[in-house]
Amino acid sequence: MPLLDRNGSAEERWTRSEGAATGNIPAALVPWEALAEALAAQTPDQRIGVILPNSVPFAALAPFLPQLALVAIAFPAYSDGRGFSLARQIRRAGFTGEIRASGPLIADQFAYALSCGFDTIELPEASAARQPVPQWLHARESFSATYQRGYGGPGSNILDQRRVARATAPIAAE
Repeated sequence: MPLLDRNGSAEERWTRSEGAATGNIPAALVPWEALAEALAAQTPDQRIGVILPNSVPFAALAPFLPQLALVAIAFPAYSDGRGFSLARQIRRAGFTGEIRASGPLIADQFAYALSCGFDTIELPEASAARQPVPQWLHARESFSATYQRGYGGPGSNILDQRRVARATAPIAAE
C-alpha cells in the first residue's frame, strides 16, 4: 500500500506481523489484539508499532504509548472521523512517535490529518490510483487556517485571527 508523508511518497520502514510473534523484525507492526504479548516479547533493539481500530478508546491505548514507536489508526471509511480525534488525543498525551492513518482517506482530508498529528497516510491501492500524490500535495496547501483551536500552528485558527483583527482595528468616529 502506498505511504505518504507531508512531502509526498514515503518509504515503508515497518513490517506487519499477523500476531504477536515479531522474531527478529527490527520494526514490527502488530494488531491491537496482539500488542500486549508483542511488547512482552520485545527485544532491546526492536521497535513495536500497533494497528489500532479507530473504535478503541484512548484510555485503553494510553498505558502502552511509552513503549510504542508507531500507532497506525485504521480508518474503515473516509467518512468515519473517529481516527482524527484519536490522533489528537495521542499527541496531546505527549506521544512523539509516528502516527499513521491507514485506510481510504481522500486528499481533501490531508491537511486536517496533518494538523491532527498524523505523520503518514497509508492508502489502499484503489485510493492512491484515484488520487495520485500531486493531488494530495495540492490539497495539503489548500487550507491555511482552521476553525478548531489547537490544530496547526500559532495564528492558524480563523476565530482567533478574527478576534485579533477586531482588537487592532481602528475605532470608527461617530
